[in-house]
Amino acid sequence: MMLSPDSQALLLLCSHLAQSSMEECAPLTLREWNPLAKKLQSLSIRPAALLGQNTEDLKKLLEVTEGEAERISRLLQRSGFLAIELERLESLGIRVLTRADADYPARYRQRLKDAAPAILFFAGEKALLGQPGIAVVGSRHLDEAGQASAEFVGNACGLSGLVLYSGGAKGVDTISMNAALAARGTAVGILADSLEKAIRDPQNRVAISRGDLCLVTPYSPSAPFSVGAAMGRNKLIYTLADYAIVVASDAEKGGTWAGATEALKAKWIPIFVLDHPQMPQGNILLLKKGAF
Repeated sequence: MMLSPDSQALLLLCSHLAQSSMEECAPLTLREWNPLAKKLQSLSIRPAALLGQNTEDLKKLLEVTEGEAERISRLLQRSGFLAIELERLESLGIRVLTRADADYPARYRQRLKDAAPAILFFAGEKALLGQPGIAVVGSRHLDEAGQASAEFVGNACGLSGLVLYSGGAKGVDTISMNAALAARGTAVGILADSLEKAIRDPQNRVAISRGDLCLVTPYSPSAPFSVGAAMGRNKLIYTLADYAIVVASDAEKGGTWAGATEALKAKWIPIFVLDHPQMPQGNILLLKKGAF
């Protein structure tokens, strides 16, 4: 896997790749990386300039404490282990994008700014990221109207040439994505679960091989599902799309509700809600909050 020196520096500093969970030296969080990135920018220094620096040099250059400089130095010393792990991921079909790359999704830069993930792992057609499309979200548990709607929207996306953006979870995400792909359309799944696991799914592998699917995650490729991860990736679904359709939402709880209310508050894109006589209470409340 060919990486620029800047991307290599970001991976070493901000990812858990090639690092044991028992290690005390934790990678930088996004909140920790952003001030460092601004510091580098103010000094007209690229991230790659940190590679090869010792603790004392980093302390002077970045004007940080001894402990902070030591942490950065230790993280940067993993380059050999990182190369081995990247080679393993590439053999699985998993590649990397960082905020230092020119082809990092422009919509994340524009809409999320400092909240844009420092690192993205992906498998499939990278060019789909940020192409015109619809975010389709909703509960895992659906009534007949919700299932029919998810399938209809997915099929419509496939036939119209719009990318379908979803979270790749059971329920609305999977139904709409499968419908889009069955119509020979394209889809992007932003995952809160293991990317390594997702690419082993036979249907995903076929769609990836055709160039019709991209699976992407801001988390380590082997990371298991967690509620926190699901909440954190919600914004990544909405901010890639042109508008969103909420098929079914619980009222004031759950990932669908949290993601939709965040998107409405941030005014990233127009949010449309499935409106029918038996719609969930969450749908009604979202309409009152400004969804269409």
